[in-house]
Amino acid sequence: MKKQLKTYILILIAMVAVESGRAQNPIITKLFTADPAPMVYHDTVFLYTGHDTASVTATNYHMPDWHVFSSTDMVHWKDYGACLSPKNFSWATGDAYAAQCIYRNGKFYWYVATFHKKDKNSNGGAAIGVAVSDRPTGPFKDAIGKALITNEMTTDMKYGWDDIDPTVFIDDDGQAYLFWGNGSCKWIKLKDNMIEADGPIHTFKPKHYIEGPWVYKRKGLYYLVYAGAGTKPEMIEYCTANSPEGPWTYRGIIEGNVENSFTTHPGIIDYHGKTYFFYHNGALPTGGSYRRSICVDYMYYNQDGTIKKVIQTKKGVEPVK
Repeated sequence: MKKQLKTYILILIAMVAVESGRAQNPIITKLFTADPAPMVYHDTVFLYTGHDTASVTATNYHMPDWHVFSSTDMVHWKDYGACLSPKNFSWATGDAYAAQCIYRNGKFYWYVATFHKKDKNSNGGAAIGVAVSDRPTGPFKDAIGKALITNEMTTDMKYGWDDIDPTVFIDDDGQAYLFWGNGSCKWIKLKDNMIEADGPIHTFKPKHYIEGPWVYKRKGLYYLVYAGAGTKPEMIEYCTANSPEGPWTYRGIIEGNVENSFTTHPGIIDYHGKTYFFYHNGALPTGGSYRRSICVDYMYYNQDGTIKKVIQTKKGVEPVK
């Protein structure tokens, strides 16, 4: 009982500190969140996250659903609750791994990683699905009634959990790309409808690559940011290219190891003239590698487009005026 009371007091202290402005990281304190995927829409930042519910003594993940948060000042975050779950996909089973949502043609497409049931379409293993909604906070539904990517479609990695961590990017010419993968990075072009592949799956392995890709474009240069440098713990590294199809040139480390978690995961946006780097750690009371929390700090570029190393802070970012 004393131990439980002490834990409860620590959580209250952390929540009060955040609300009072003395500390902003982690930015979500009422539940454990992971795998941040921010999106700017109509001058609002929408943050799509995983949800860690594993026990303090757990030795693996328990992630029942995906949540959505929003903010207009980068400090106060509104929680819309669990807006999607593997249960929303008739073919899915298991946990809600990393995911990303993007807007196109009046719809919001949420690409998610989970596991596939053993059925006529797959023998199981990790798979990527896509949900769709008319609003950034849902309700979302399975867009195609089956997985977009199954484990059988990729054979370079000889295990069943390599098809995870999707990131989606729409280039200036309207061509959409989906990147994903553990152990190797895979990508496809997407048709304009955002729910069908437009060509074959390509596979490559950037230096130190593990998982969690995030792809975007800035001033004509393409960036591929990912978790790498070792499995326990991970760091965030990146490559650049003159085309989303590569070739990719390794550029270095953006973020070092995070507090109390052997994984971390990038999400990057520009908002009101600043660049924000989202990641997760295990810094909340009772947190850890299976009870993670999302943070955000500033990210800066050098004049040549290379990225300066992110400084992880407890303070976080200032409110947007």
